[in-house]
Amino acid sequence: MSDLIVPHGKEERLIPLLLEGEELKAEIEKAKTLKQLKITSREASDLIMMGIGAFTPLTGFMTKADWQGVCDNFMMTDGNFWPIPITVSTDDEEVKEGDEIALVDEETGTTIATMQVSEKYTIDKEYECKAVFTTTDMEHPGVEKVMAQGKYNLAGPVKVISESFYPEEFKGLYQRPAESRKIFDDLGWRRVAALQLRNPMHRSHEFLAKIAVEVMDGVYIHQLVGKLKEGDIPGDTRVKAIGALVDNYFVEGTVVQGGYPMEMRYAGPREALLHATFRQNYGCSHMIIGRDHAGVGDYYGPFDAQKIFNEIPEGALKCENLNIDWTFHCYKCGGMASMRTCPHGKEDRLLLSGTMVRKTLSEGGELPAEFSRPEVVKILQDYYQGLEEKVEIKLHGAATGEVNK
Repeated sequence: MSDLIVPHGKEERLIPLLLEGEELKAEIEKAKTLKQLKITSREASDLIMMGIGAFTPLTGFMTKADWQGVCDNFMMTDGNFWPIPITVSTDDEEVKEGDEIALVDEETGTTIATMQVSEKYTIDKEYECKAVFTTTDMEHPGVEKVMAQGKYNLAGPVKVISESFYPEEFKGLYQRPAESRKIFDDLGWRRVAALQLRNPMHRSHEFLAKIAVEVMDGVYIHQLVGKLKEGDIPGDTRVKAIGALVDNYFVEGTVVQGGYPMEMRYAGPREALLHATFRQNYGCSHMIIGRDHAGVGDYYGPFDAQKIFNEIPEGALKCENLNIDWTFHCYKCGGMASMRTCPHGKEDRLLLSGTMVRKTLSEGGELPAEFSRPEVVKILQDYYQGLEEKVEIKLHGAATGEVNK
């Protein structure tokens, strides 16, 4: 018996939807005969999360009643907690309830799953945006995607037949929930904190992880390598940077790296709940929630993602939030500190953020040593230098007529 936290949901067991063996082969052949429905990268990544069991206890895309319950009070009709609608949409008038269809990633052309359509319904998209993102501003990347959805949502159970959405270069980093649970069990961990990352680790991230290492059996540095927004540092560069930091600045056996393919929604507080929900499936008892978790722009308060854990139904989620205050480098303290530990003024503090790191390096600036470890800075500098060289080559090609030759 494992001592780890049970998976999310009333059944307290993982429910992976990815077929295997002869059943998989048969479904792949069957999919070739079905009507194909192209789906977005977000919908494809949600399917992969269902396939590997990360979205346990979901067995398919949500009905209208589930959509309404999740928007209104974080609860599906079966009584299971869920914080963000998981839906697939279409403008196709010919798809009918009762149809069996193949779901194809519009970007790669890969058939990800088959689906039995149990319901076809319309929603108030603005209502979903207000509930999930707290705004209907089209400048918000999550709002933009919801508003771009098709006219109809389709509900129904799915059978997942492909994980090909997950990039080949992340093999080894990628674990299904059953695999991360085995890793934690083998290490003898019981209390595990997840650290969500979509940027390379700067010193504040490192400080958050080390605070958790002190009070937990271990920390799961779990980085998103699905689709990000424009300007974010790509997954392969981030993986190298985090690897360099872990190898050089953490005690062996205190952290495990992992990656997952979900696409960011930038839903702030609601996404913090989603992160905790599926990290429970990965075996994490706690979710580190720092400043502006999963935020974008100024749509959320800096600690709204911590407060929302007090607003959900009691007992709805077993994975607990591990709240950590705003962290920074304090020159008077002589190192990293937080609002709870540093008595000095803002003039003594160097505030760190992934946005500042990207902006400084993309403009050719030098990062202070307090921002990030030198091994990490070197990897990021090489990445931005490569971008500059590509731009120069493109501009030179345009000037000489050599572009696309």
